[in-house]
Amino acid sequence: MTEYEKRSAPLTSRSSTPTILEAKESTAPEPPKQPLVPIPPRDPRLINWDGPDDPQNPQNLPRRRKWLVTAVCLTICVNVTFASSAPAAASQAMKEVFGASDEATYGVISCFLLGYAIGPSFWGPGSEFYGRRLVLVSSMVCYTLFFLGQALAQNMASILVTRFFCGFFGVAPLTVCGGVIADVWSAVDRGTAMALFTASVSLGPVFGPIVAGFIASSDVSWRWIYWVMMIYAGFCTAVVFFLLPETYPRIILEKKLKHLQKTDPKSVEGLKADRDLEDWSLQGIMERTLLRPFKMLLLEPILLLITIYMSMVYGVLYGLFEAVPVVFIERRGFTIWQNGLVFISLGLGNLTGATISWFMSRRYAKLVVEWQGFPPPEHRLYAAMIGAPALVIGGFWLGWTGEYASVHWIVPTISLYFLGMSFVCFFNSFLTYIVDTYLMYAASGLASNTILRSLVAAAFPLFTTQMYHNLGVNWASTLIAFIAVLLAPMPFLFFRYGARIRMKSKFAPCMDLKIAAARKEAGNQDTA
Repeated sequence: MTEYEKRSAPLTSRSSTPTILEAKESTAPEPPKQPLVPIPPRDPRLINWDGPDDPQNPQNLPRRRKWLVTAVCLTICVNVTFASSAPAAASQAMKEVFGASDEATYGVISCFLLGYAIGPSFWGPGSEFYGRRLVLVSSMVCYTLFFLGQALAQNMASILVTRFFCGFFGVAPLTVCGGVIADVWSAVDRGTAMALFTASVSLGPVFGPIVAGFIASSDVSWRWIYWVMMIYAGFCTAVVFFLLPETYPRIILEKKLKHLQKTDPKSVEGLKADRDLEDWSLQGIMERTLLRPFKMLLLEPILLLITIYMSMVYGVLYGLFEAVPVVFIERRGFTIWQNGLVFISLGLGNLTGATISWFMSRRYAKLVVEWQGFPPPEHRLYAAMIGAPALVIGGFWLGWTGEYASVHWIVPTISLYFLGMSFVCFFNSFLTYIVDTYLMYAASGLASNTILRSLVAAAFPLFTTQMYHNLGVNWASTLIAFIAVLLAPMPFLFFRYGARIRMKSKFAPCMDLKIAAARKEAGNQDTA
């Protein structure tokens, strides 16, 4: 089922928004007596659930099982993002052992993020064709094995190549786990799980320098950073293999159809699976996987502006792994492990951002019921309105306190708290805004967003250190802060004018606008 179908289901089944009874149980009020907007029903030729309480429907899993599935997703997302930043602590050691240049050591992070940029085009469609479980298990196995090439590497080229493939396979959880959460949680209950998911994506890069900093400062070889990452990845792979069920409704229904065709063929005579009605020619696959994301990026101003903003924010996050050592190691004489501890402030900011995002999403349960499952997506932007000024504050704060060694180290450290908070607020707001805006095209919108911001993030570590050396910590951070100032009004402008922009979109269904128009027309008829 597409996101559109799952969001449409409150009118016919329990596979998305709750019924009135369930809404009361979740403290949401009954929906107003308004005329419903006609929503295309599921094609009767397709296999469907056996009623709203079908135990095979992933949204009918017991609540404890849903949280277990969510915990698995959070665990592997922390793991793959942890691996993106951890090797930064080994840069100096690799430079000495291999005689590598500074640019080559910066490439250890950039090559991983380059894999992040290419992988989503494969893993997103792959999860729709083969299922979430198969893609996650196979990609995690390959991701784990490529750490061998890094731990045993005899030259810098081997590390860079294997880092790319680690990123390529490691981005699968970031691409697929959001879909897994949407598979098992209804739109009403999804807010907390999505806030935790966003926090996990941001917390992983924070843990990397902390753990790797202690390893690099100990008596063991720098190669143990890669061995630890491999052991951690192997543990997460086992967790996925044993604890993650298949959650994608289309794959479950397809397996159900095949089973019934063998055991009771008359009961499913004439029924088909979703994929039987789709174009699986090379041209059709290319349209859905490669062409549509870039077409949307070029034609959709909302998606383009959000992607530019998030790319800058994502670039700043990974640029910090090269900028923070300039502030604390070069200016203040911190050791590698002390420099890693500084990122705790960034992590605390991430947790605060997740809390803000969760708090802001609490009212969304009421809106889902009021709007028949399709609230205005602009209500997702409240956390981003807090994150926008926080990014500006953090940028200026880091620049003008980090430059001077006479300023106590705790002062620039606090600036990282505001930066960390802004990251999670942005990601949670804008990613869910993209999903709610484009519905059945959300996967393509998210793919284009992931590809572009990963490319930008891959570039940032290559020039961040030089920028901070040439401009100074004060002016380099001020440059980033000024860019943040220019982009800061965006969530406020989208909240005010987003509906008007969506009306002209070729990909946004605008169900909320259709519902509002139907209610207005019904009101005019009652008045007449």
